Amino acid sequence: MDLDGTGTLVVGGASGLGAATARALAERGAKVAIADIDAERAAALVEELGGGAVAFRADVTDEAEVEAAVAGAAERFGELRLAVSCAGVGWAERVVGKDGPARLEPFETVVRVNLVGTFNVLRLAAAAMARNEPGADGERGAIVMTASIAAFEGQIGQTAYSASKGGVVGLTLPAARDLARAGVRVCTIAPGTFDTPLLAGLPEPARRALGEQVPFPRRLGDPAEFAALACHIAENRMLNGEVIRLDGALRMPPR
Repeated sequence: MDLDGTGTLVVGGASGLGAATARALAERGAKVAIADIDAERAAALVEELGGGAVAFRADVTDEAEVEAAVAGAAERFGELRLAVSCAGVGWAERVVGKDGPARLEPFETVVRVNLVGTFNVLRLAAAAMARNEPGADGERGAIVMTASIAAFEGQIGQTAYSASKGGVVGLTLPAARDLARAGVRVCTIAPGTFDTPLLAGLPEPARRALGEQVPFPRRLGDPAEFAALACHIAENRMLNGEVIRLDGALRMPPR
């Protein structure tokens, strides 16, 4: 699709990978809606972007809030053609630790946000796109989801995070097949170690050490590189049902 003038929605778009994607879309002339649980930060980014960008407060696990954000974006822009889902949380805990078995509630929370929340965005955005007039090749929209290389090489303590992101990977192909008749494409990006707020609190030596684990380039990923790939997926209609690793050839060790 041609992003210039296209109605788009970035969920989890107020910071990190999502904010970079919102900026990249705006630079390409897209109309950008940002949905995030942090309404204040989302509003600040909208002010930065200008150009008719709009913000919605939305918890991805809340059906009504995501539905309102999707409907609001479609109404504001006339239609919704692209949704990028970046919202997610992490948690580190061994299956059995010094104090006994892992707690169930954090596992459930991570899966609910990262997997169930991603599906919530997928189903509601796709339903809105299915009502669009078809474009070239009959395309009505595209959805980009976010997994992680932890889906493939989860480290010690990452059972919840890896399970949730593995679920997003497993969701990709059947969702693309389900939505093919509606002309809606689905792809997933699985980033490696990126310079996001999740890593911002680490001391600089630790951040540098993480970057040096990447074969090439030997650094943390730049959120703008994730954003560039999300935009390319939108623009390339033959990309469908695919999970794309974006990791500089990194394969995570056990710890």
